[in-house]
Amino acid sequence: MAKMIIGGKKVDARGGATIDVINPADGTVVDTVPNAAAEDVDEAVAKAIAGQKVWGAVPLHERGRILRRFVEIALSKKEELASLLSRETGKPIREARAEIGNIPALFEGFVEKAKHLYGEAIPAGTEPGTEATLQITVREPVGVVACVIPFNFPVDLFGQKIAPALIAGDAAIVKPSTENPLTLIRLCELLIEAGVPDGAIEIVTGPGSTVGSRLCANPGIGVISLTGSTAVGIETMRSAAANLTPCALELGGNDAFIVLSDGDVDLAVEETIFGRTYNTGQVCCASKRFLIHNSVKEEFTEKIVARLKQLVQGDPADEKTTVGCLISEKAAKTVEEQVAKTVAQGAKIVTGGVRKGAFYAPTVLADVTRTMDVAVDMEIFGPVIPVIGFDTDEEAVDIANASSFGLSGNVFSRNINRAMKVARAMQCGGVVVNGCSFFRSCEMPFGGYKMSGIGNEGIACTLDEVTQVKTVVLKNVLR
Repeated sequence: MAKMIIGGKKVDARGGATIDVINPADGTVVDTVPNAAAEDVDEAVAKAIAGQKVWGAVPLHERGRILRRFVEIALSKKEELASLLSRETGKPIREARAEIGNIPALFEGFVEKAKHLYGEAIPAGTEPGTEATLQITVREPVGVVACVIPFNFPVDLFGQKIAPALIAGDAAIVKPSTENPLTLIRLCELLIEAGVPDGAIEIVTGPGSTVGSRLCANPGIGVISLTGSTAVGIETMRSAAANLTPCALELGGNDAFIVLSDGDVDLAVEETIFGRTYNTGQVCCASKRFLIHNSVKEEFTEKIVARLKQLVQGDPADEKTTVGCLISEKAAKTVEEQVAKTVAQGAKIVTGGVRKGAFYAPTVLADVTRTMDVAVDMEIFGPVIPVIGFDTDEEAVDIANASSFGLSGNVFSRNINRAMKVARAMQCGGVVVNGCSFFRSCEMPFGGYKMSGIGNEGIACTLDEVTQVKTVVLKNVLR
């Protein structure tokens, strides 16, 4: 049985409660993890506070050396980690390998960025009475960072959250999804093997309703970094409010995929295939509403159907598989229900619409109108392509902005000026021109507008989230 890590020790939950981790592809039990009690969470925070004092005193260059050692160890175990990730998530092995392969870029990127987290010097004499006074700023760790990580890209988001926290001198407590915590437990073990001291990296397993809520409400937490649903984000802010704990929230999306009348249909089709079937459509920034100009809508739909038939959905461990299963049969049933609701509202299934256990076939929906739930705020976390027609650029923007979400979006046009006009008018945190909205480089600021979140994440900006500014005044030092 896998163990939690609290205070540098592998531990079970108080009372011995456990949770089975299920391989969604075949229903077998991969392993068992502790189901933490509230007291386990409290202990983890206390140990992390103590561990942070030790880790924060380690020089930046040494913290960087330790994290680079972790990268070396992780890469030496790439196939082991990828296999485990594939089994507990149901994603194809090739996708699992790619996710493990992102570890170096994130950890090494944050290590380098931290070397240039410079302070500022305010010139003497900026106002009367300061002629002999220096004012300088430094960035200090916030203390303990609660890292709440979802099921869909656990390793990528581990790197996005844990790497900046640790290199900044913070302690990090990982709260993984109960559905696939195993790979993250293993990565925490490897961080300790690399030299991260006791308490500076911890992982506590259990449901969000108990572990997550208890963690985020603890006054010992300096920052909460959460990726998850909008509903969970709202509850997290409520828990954090009592202690005024800052929150960085990357939440849900219902991203608009816009193909204008002059857009490259063939390119749009290929980008759709990649952006909507990768990880079986379980991507927060994946395109989920396909707004296609009426002049090319039929062509787009026909070509999408033809390309989907070329995909291979099956055993995630099979090298030939291009589309895996969803994270659970429950998740697949939710997608099935959402498709049925859309059909009941007047849409038509062109291809797909079939569920078998946790597998849901890539599906195309035609005759979707802008008033249907799927065209506004119903986020389908699965490989479903609802096609919505429009006549003018302004109409497309209006449909795109009618959603309460605003994570990402995209627009296809051969006219860059036209594309940029639409991109600037879209109310979302990022827009891809001539590509799917599923685009997140390690460096870029990533975050959403409206109900899609608060703050940004990425090498360019996360260190600002996990540090705090202190101003040191050297009064009359220049006399």
